[in-house]
Amino acid sequence: MTIVKICGITTLEDALVAAEAGADMLGLNFFKKSARYIEPAAARELTTALRTQLGAATPLLVGVFVNDIVSRISVTMEQVGLNFAQLSGDESFEMLREMRGIAFKAIRPRSKAEALDDVSYYGQFPLTNTRIPSILLDAYKAGEFGGTGQSIADEIAVAVNAISTRLMLAGGLTPENVGERVKAVQPWGVDVASGVEGDQPGRKDPAKVRAFIGEAHKF
Repeated sequence: MTIVKICGITTLEDALVAAEAGADMLGLNFFKKSARYIEPAAARELTTALRTQLGAATPLLVGVFVNDIVSRISVTMEQVGLNFAQLSGDESFEMLREMRGIAFKAIRPRSKAEALDDVSYYGQFPLTNTRIPSILLDAYKAGEFGGTGQSIADEIAVAVNAISTRLMLAGGLTPENVGERVKAVQPWGVDVASGVEGDQPGRKDPAKVRAFIGEAHKF
């Protein structure tokens, strides 16, 4: 069954909806320039309440970071109670190694060749933790670090999947197209933020969340 990560969670209400719909992971964004940014203190309140209500059924909690330093990421992870970190900027494979298997890299290649180069580069430190993706593949948009709603070409995604142990596919996924994209690419997991939002970034539409997870989990 395809792993599902609902990203850009900013409220307990949305976290509970996603968790109860079957989300495997929830993403909280700590990049201050993101429209889905959440303050660490608020995130701590959210994760504490979520674990209090759901206990062992709480999805894995992933913090999204962009061009931050390891010490600050570690402090935030400890403060908030995160399971893993997603590095969505221009981080090096040495940084992945320094984080000792609790972080994974998101890439936004502009071409198939660049995508394969990125996977080869970051693959210098293979992630053996099977609970997280080996790489997250998102669509490129100049000056943006994800959450754009744009899709990456199937050709690129299929090529990356062929050499990745656990590919998480992101970018432009919606309840309407996730099933088709999963069948075409066959990724280990899928990631969605804007595709299940309502009228404003960071607030989820419950019906879209449930529909997305239901479609993705069919495969």
